[in-house]
Amino acid sequence: MWHKLGKETTWIDISQPLDQDVATWPDDTPFSYERAVTKKISGSVNIGKLTMSLHTGTHIDAPFHFDNEGSGILDLDLTVFIGRARIIDVTHCQESIGLQVLESLDTETLPPRVLLRTSLPNDRKRFPENVPFIDAKIVPFLKEKGVRLIGMDTPSVDPLDSKALPAHHALFEHGIHILENVMLDGLAPGDYELVAMPLPLSDADGSPVRAAVRPLDRKGEHDAGKESE
Repeated sequence: MWHKLGKETTWIDISQPLDQDVATWPDDTPFSYERAVTKKISGSVNIGKLTMSLHTGTHIDAPFHFDNEGSGILDLDLTVFIGRARIIDVTHCQESIGLQVLESLDTETLPPRVLLRTSLPNDRKRFPENVPFIDAKIVPFLKEKGVRLIGMDTPSVDPLDSKALPAHHALFEHGIHILENVMLDGLAPGDYELVAMPLPLSDADGSPVRAAVRPLDRKGEHDAGKESE
């Protein structure tokens, strides 16, 4: 979904639209939106009512999601979710995305935000049975490169049946935030400006986000990108 916001600015929506068809984790709270009050009844306004899991569609994980002593959404640094990002194509990886994979790509220098485009089709209506996942051994490498946010077009950075969640724990132990279920089909690898802001949910373990990117110019950054690296 493309949105023209200015004469020379094109933002690309990489969020999963939220409606009754969006897939959720098995046994998780399904998405529901209804008009709790109609203008006909109130005489002035329509008012909607929303019920959903915080991990529906495109969302951010807070450490509290998998660690009772971890930070909630309101404790996270907002600057992590705005600024230069790089989309990296790892569609050749069917399972683990390991250190050998990243070292074979152009990762000599990385921006603070990395979005991995995997082989998983962006089908928001079907929850996948298996997904490509991050090998926790690559996390020190990402930290060394200055990465602060990792995003994936999958519901989880770990295998879907994992209970230990090694990638989740390793990423946050190294100060790297997690963005999941972005829609990257059709986007070329390269550098973009990213905005993926969480809601100010007190004590929350996660948050849905409206994520968008815009391609950076040939010099590698817009004026806004210079300010928000």
